[in-house]
Amino acid sequence: MAASCPLPVTPDLPTLRAKLHGLLRFLREALPISNAHTVDFYTESVWEQLVDLPPETVLAVLRRSAAEAEAQPSAARPLAEAQGGSDSTDFPKVFCETSQKLVSVEAFALAAKCYSVQNLGICTPLEQLLVALRGNQKQRTGKNVKPDEFMNLKKSHEVQAMSELISSVADYYGVKQIIDLGSGKGYLSSFLSLKYGLKVYGIDSSNTNTHGAEERNRKLKKHWRVYHRRSKLDVSALALQTAKERKLQDEIECNAYAEGVGNSSTANQEKMSTSDFLPDFSGSVISNIRKQMENLHVHSHREENLYFENAFSVRDLLPINAIESTSSQTPKRKMLETNKERRKVTSKSNESNVYSPLTSFITADSELHDIIKDLEDCLMVGLHTCGDLAPNTLRIFASKSEIKGVCSVGCCYHLLSEEFENPHKECTQEKWGFPMCRSLKEGRWCCGRNARMSACLALERVAVGQGLPTESLFYRAVLQDIIKDCYGITKCDRHVGKLYSKSSSFLDYVRKSLKKLGLDESKLPEKVIMDYYEKYKPRMNELEAFNMLKVVLAPCIETLILLDRLCYLKEQEDIAWSALVKLFDPVKSPRCYALIALKKPQ
Repeated sequence: MAASCPLPVTPDLPTLRAKLHGLLRFLREALPISNAHTVDFYTESVWEQLVDLPPETVLAVLRRSAAEAEAQPSAARPLAEAQGGSDSTDFPKVFCETSQKLVSVEAFALAAKCYSVQNLGICTPLEQLLVALRGNQKQRTGKNVKPDEFMNLKKSHEVQAMSELISSVADYYGVKQIIDLGSGKGYLSSFLSLKYGLKVYGIDSSNTNTHGAEERNRKLKKHWRVYHRRSKLDVSALALQTAKERKLQDEIECNAYAEGVGNSSTANQEKMSTSDFLPDFSGSVISNIRKQMENLHVHSHREENLYFENAFSVRDLLPINAIESTSSQTPKRKMLETNKERRKVTSKSNESNVYSPLTSFITADSELHDIIKDLEDCLMVGLHTCGDLAPNTLRIFASKSEIKGVCSVGCCYHLLSEEFENPHKECTQEKWGFPMCRSLKEGRWCCGRNARMSACLALERVAVGQGLPTESLFYRAVLQDIIKDCYGITKCDRHVGKLYSKSSSFLDYVRKSLKKLGLDESKLPEKVIMDYYEKYKPRMNELEAFNMLKVVLAPCIETLILLDRLCYLKEQEDIAWSALVKLFDPVKSPRCYALIALKKPQ
């Protein structure tokens, strides 16, 4: 492990468990809101069952709370700190003790804010971590690289931030090999290889993704070389232009000198050296070229080889007659052989800087040596690993001695498997996506699929005006009531899908939906359909208010999942350091938290 600054101090396991217990106390009462399905909102009278307030009151309070949070983003933090890790809360009563209904929106919003990742005080600042990892070393990233030329803005933001962190961890631990699980289209893998010169294995379960990643990486390399060749040509053009101007100036001076001293003795002419007629590259010109190269190529020699297929030096930039060769009679064949050998050396140095896409379905018990033949000390990473792949990434890291560090950003919480979701259902599965840590396992804690689905909602996006599609949700909820009343169906395994965007009206939406569900739409006259619309239209604000409650609660569900994973890492004896880091802008990329851990040096 490289000698660097001490890594930031992170909360220990007892502190995390105390914060977890406080969060659980709130969620035990609040989870029914997250677990209520929007589709069943009217058929099961969800508002009447769970909320004891008018929807106008709920919306007004939540909007006011959002405005105050924007004006004072740290308002909830003193309350979280005042609790000092206790599992008790000082909030006003949020839910009625007898009916379990929500009775105070203000207290609900305050508690949800307090128990979010940012306000619980469990995050390690990214900049603080990067400074510690780099120590006194200069950052290797090149400011002239623009990843948004190769991918969309969201992916560019994610890849740039995560690759910088991974590169810093790799340098800190002194490893060159990276395993990217759930590599998908290969954006992160390609960037780590091309930008930072790391040897990357991208593993994805989809063979289509693997082949697509190979083709995309080939094109990316082509664009990358062109991009960096521009910098090389800029320097070369500068040198050649300077040489031409200097040579022209010397020719003019030489002709003038010859005319002025035409009658001089032959001896005086013989005193003139050949170098007097050549451009002067010994002074300011060479210095200027070197400065230009330093500005354009601030990377290490390893990266310089990566950017250019052929190594070059100042000699390559100068005109051929500007340097006096020690062997002017060197055969052309020998020169070609020399250049060929130089290309071989460069090619050989690039062999460690490759990206290899692989297809394999990864589980917690996957044997990496069977997938990667030259497995060595490495880091395991995952950018938005879906469902159980995120917790399995942490399990593989904990169990394999070759994996020295991990950086994992999960997503798709609704696809997680839960050990205690169906306790009476027989299942042979041994390792589950949730829970992971001992504390939640002992308590047999379960979120529920709808709650995990709501954890994917983006509060930050809603706060900046990217609101929920209330009308499309309203259409679906009313459709469910029509299906229940007119067809006697309470549960349906088939999905309507995204028909709202393809429908011109509510009537058109219902017709298309019934047809897709295989139901006879001809038995429903237009008037019957529109009567349902008119019946529920005045209650659309109930659905809007309820969905806002779910959005406000969403960060707490995500906090539970992330705390579970962080506690799991803290429970492993051979892990020296672990932390939760906010890696992305949540508006650009809502699943923005990374779990990072390093093993003890052996």
